[in-house]
Amino acid sequence: MRVRATTTVAAVIGAVALSALAVPAAQAAPAGPAVTFSNVKVSSKTVVVGPTAKVTVSASYTVTKPANLSAASFDSGPILYRGSTLNVENRILAGDNPGTCTAASATVLKCTAKIQFRPARSGEYDDLINSDAGTWNIGALAINDSGYTAKGGFGTVKLLRASKLTADATPEPVKKGKTLTVTGKLSRANWDSNTYAGYSAQPVKLQFRKKGASAYTTVKTVKTSTTGALKTTVQATADGYFRYTFAGTSTTPAATAAGDFVDVR
Repeated sequence: MRVRATTTVAAVIGAVALSALAVPAAQAAPAGPAVTFSNVKVSSKTVVVGPTAKVTVSASYTVTKPANLSAASFDSGPILYRGSTLNVENRILAGDNPGTCTAASATVLKCTAKIQFRPARSGEYDDLINSDAGTWNIGALAINDSGYTAKGGFGTVKLLRASKLTADATPEPVKKGKTLTVTGKLSRANWDSNTYAGYSAQPVKLQFRKKGASAYTTVKTVKTSTTGALKTTVQATADGYFRYTFAGTSTTPAATAAGDFVDVR
């Protein structure tokens, strides 16, 4: 059940052979199936998506319906939405196909579904754009030829742009007491251009772990440039590893560079 993300209709396309529910803004949406939802859950509370690869997560939910309403007469599935209340006239995200339901009784259906996240814009679906990163609310939707029934308020999911971080300390080897330059770059997925791009003006910690030690300690905090680049200097004191680490933001997950070993002589 793919719901077109930026239009003002709840349109089911692809494998679901239903008409689009074009509802003028001044009119109420037509009533859908007489069902209610409960236990709507998405398997991942944080979904990290890179610049090109599709990410699929599983979901489960329960549908309660009248005994005389055929389960085959409507499609249903989980949806993600922005805002304090669910409104299908706003931007929402859903899966390509409706959920698969099994009757637990004459009135209760136990259902599973999948939600796909695509950073590459295919032209057929309105997929992820950079502004989609952040917190989404969880809801569910049932749809038939007459209209739709939707309910929200089942928790939240964080949708994040994947991040990468590098570190390189030079020169190697270096004499004790001399200056080391530690460069690196913080980048994150750009869903608009399907590439990784530098993440600017972000605080990143430079850390050091002495050879034989088990833990890193923070040396200083460095802010990324307009291109996401990092550069700072430190004094070479002992053999060990330098790395950068980024705590993450509301739209981007934390990242830590691999430690770069420096031989101090």
